[in-house]
Amino acid sequence: MPPPPGPAQDSYQCDTLPAPRLASSLLLPNRSPSPPTPFLPLAQPNTSSVMQSSPQLPPRKLCVRHQRMADQGTNLKLQQALDALPEEERQVVNSIWSNFSSSSHPRRELILQGLLTMCCFSQLSLLTEQLGHLIRIDPFTVLPREVSLKILAYLDATSLCRAAQVSKFWRSLADDDILWRGICQQHIGQKCLKCGWGLPILERKRQVRPSSASSFVSSPSPPAFLKRDFEIMSSFDRPLKRQKSEDHPQATSSSSASPFPGSSPQPSDLLIPPLNPQPETVTRPWKDVYSERLTIERNWRRGRCHVRTLRGHTDGVMCLQFNETLQHPSFPILITGSYDRTVRVWNLETGSEVRCLRGHTRAVRTLQFDEAKLITGSMDHTIRVWNWRKGECIRTLEGHTDGVVSLNFDANVLASGSVDTTVKIWNFCTGEAFTLRGHRDWVNAVRLWDAHGSASSSTNPCRSTLKIDAGKMLFSASDDGTIRLWDLAKRTCVRQLIGHVGQVQSLRILDVDVAPDDDDSSSAADAVVAENSSSDIIQLCGGSNPADICTVVTHDMRKPSESTDDVRSTNRIAINPAIGVTGKPAKKPVLISGSLDNTIKVWDVETGKAMRTLFGHIEGVWAVACDKLRLVSGSHDRTIKVWNREEGKCTTTLFGHRGAVTCVGLGEDKIVSGSDDGDVRIWNFSTSDCQ
Repeated sequence: MPPPPGPAQDSYQCDTLPAPRLASSLLLPNRSPSPPTPFLPLAQPNTSSVMQSSPQLPPRKLCVRHQRMADQGTNLKLQQALDALPEEERQVVNSIWSNFSSSSHPRRELILQGLLTMCCFSQLSLLTEQLGHLIRIDPFTVLPREVSLKILAYLDATSLCRAAQVSKFWRSLADDDILWRGICQQHIGQKCLKCGWGLPILERKRQVRPSSASSFVSSPSPPAFLKRDFEIMSSFDRPLKRQKSEDHPQATSSSSASPFPGSSPQPSDLLIPPLNPQPETVTRPWKDVYSERLTIERNWRRGRCHVRTLRGHTDGVMCLQFNETLQHPSFPILITGSYDRTVRVWNLETGSEVRCLRGHTRAVRTLQFDEAKLITGSMDHTIRVWNWRKGECIRTLEGHTDGVVSLNFDANVLASGSVDTTVKIWNFCTGEAFTLRGHRDWVNAVRLWDAHGSASSSTNPCRSTLKIDAGKMLFSASDDGTIRLWDLAKRTCVRQLIGHVGQVQSLRILDVDVAPDDDDSSSAADAVVAENSSSDIIQLCGGSNPADICTVVTHDMRKPSESTDDVRSTNRIAINPAIGVTGKPAKKPVLISGSLDNTIKVWDVETGKAMRTLFGHIEGVWAVACDKLRLVSGSHDRTIKVWNREEGKCTTTLFGHRGAVTCVGLGEDKIVSGSDDGDVRIWNFSTSDCQ
């Protein structure tokens, strides 16, 4: 049986560094973690005897405190102080240090207790000063990097930024891409359930866009992604913005392609996609990605924006759509339709008109476009399909007996609503259609919805007989004050949503995250917004024209202790940095409607009940637009309001239009609005434009 462990075996005993030797001219104390030479006898300071009495010892075991002392050369400083003493005092001091160093830990504690009883206040003050520094340990210099990152993963963005200010080593940890990727996953494109902040995706920052000076021949090819971007896409419902496109000048010489009129080639030629674009891709640190989007979100909340006015239409603008993620051209596209019977294509970056499409004989009331086509509906009873890149009308669909005021399409199906009170469902290839009847007045809005959640139907759109897969649904809104839900496969109305007391003008469908404590039973009365206690008013000038002067009013609804400068979640959940938020929140579809009864309603699609009613406009609401972070509405009272959809409160009101705001488009960093005054205004909240 082995003997019981002795006191030295009960716990780890640190093999401390030796005290300085008297003979400073001999070997200096070792500053590295390697074992230093043992003590020398005070007499006969002979180098050879030192080497002979120093057999090779096993590696010394040093605690964290003595390891740091060895690295900092503390013994060398003590040796220099010892050398300054007389010979006799040096021997006494060295004897005390040597005895203490050779003592066991229990004996050291006894010696220290005795020394403390002998100390006066001056010595105790010295001890307090020295101990305050000596007992400080930087945990990240001791722990493995992986453990340090795991600890830092519990911090929010503000705390990480403060940690990066401690030292260069802490900054290398706090700026690690793994940490900031986890924070981006928690906030970008959605609202964090803990801190309540959500950041815009900025889809265009991810897309790699070819230069507009490229050759324009054939269809676009997909951008080249880096390996790390594929990893991002696999961990998100939508890809986060990891790639950064280089903004190329759109005109470098007199022969370069330019989106401005009068250049060579013509601006409209820039809409034709190139044959073989070869974009360059670069990646940025995740911290930069987060910082950029946080700045834009702060601009949204503070009402900081730059306003640009586009003029070209000679009558009221009734519909618009813009897209910033097209693979070609290299600039974002805005298309507008007006009572002047024209459809205009704009360069959203420069504000210049790229093309004007003519063909309708009466007002253009509705439009929608994608990469390949543009579809417009007019009061001349027709629907036209355009190649908007070339300005050619491909096809004209006739079937309605009165003006077409709404349309919506997906990969296979086109739905249109008309003044004749009907809804028609069209096959793209054949033009065949069937009619849905039930409304008693104008059908102002239609919106396709796949109840099964797939992006599009699997039906071949070019079959001679129009067939719709099960689950394909359609919402329609009418001047009769009702919203109807249609099953297109059965061609019947399955539900009516009744609640508005005026004509319903606009519809939007949105999939929202369901919070664990989400209360679906919220009544409309709970959503009534009281007058804001304080507001900030900012006056903007969009140009030299006095008509371009705009006003932004931000409504301060924060509690006194809250600050938008500090995006902090004190209860931030623990996140595995390599995986992100564990588990995806449940989704549910909601329908948002705007009506001329001055209200906006948020409906639960599954139950057909109004979850919330937003009050704030003093005249009818013509248009609504929304994303996961905010809701925007345009009204006959000439204002645009930005809403917090979850709380039902208006955060910002934009003034500037001289007529009713008839259409709005919402982007991640901008609002585009059209009005009866014939102007199109771009309210840009991006960093570069807000000073």
